[in-house]
Amino acid sequence: MRTHTARQRGITLIETCMVLAVSTVLATAALPSLQEMIAARRLDNVANQLANDVHLIRTAAVVRNQALRLSFLPRTGGSCYVIHTGSAGQCECSNSGNDPAICRGNAREIKTVSLSYADQISVVPNVSSVVFDPMHGTSVPTGTLRVVGAGGREVHHIINVMGRVRSCSPSPALPGYRTC
Repeated sequence: MRTHTARQRGITLIETCMVLAVSTVLATAALPSLQEMIAARRLDNVANQLANDVHLIRTAAVVRNQALRLSFLPRTGGSCYVIHTGSAGQCECSNSGNDPAICRGNAREIKTVSLSYADQISVVPNVSSVVFDPMHGTSVPTGTLRVVGAGGREVHHIINVMGRVRSCSPSPALPGYRTC
């Protein structure tokens, strides 16, 4: 007498549970490195934007034949920096997200960049404001702008008297930047 066994089609519940368990372990192991990669990308984006904005200010000051200023200001929930005309104290950041800065008197806002504490990125300058001369593109005072990200990673932008920016990082593990 011959018994006839039915062929199994599909997957069993035990096989499904095993695949889910292995996938969960792999995803849990990969999550920290993914978060580090996202934090590093955020830091790099803000650092590149700041360096490009310093180049923009220097060039725009010469082209406009007008002194331009880069000011670093606090705001509710974060900080911001403003490219503007006028004196250092004439502009302030709006407390509502990405709105342009509010300037008084003869000062005019050209560009405002807001940084939120939620992004875990901040710009920590050793000067509150840098003015770029329209005649030569020079800057006064010189300064170091530290872009600080999650996990203690930093990019330093050093503005010299000629208004040029040199970027470096105190942590040697940050790709794309020389060690300071």
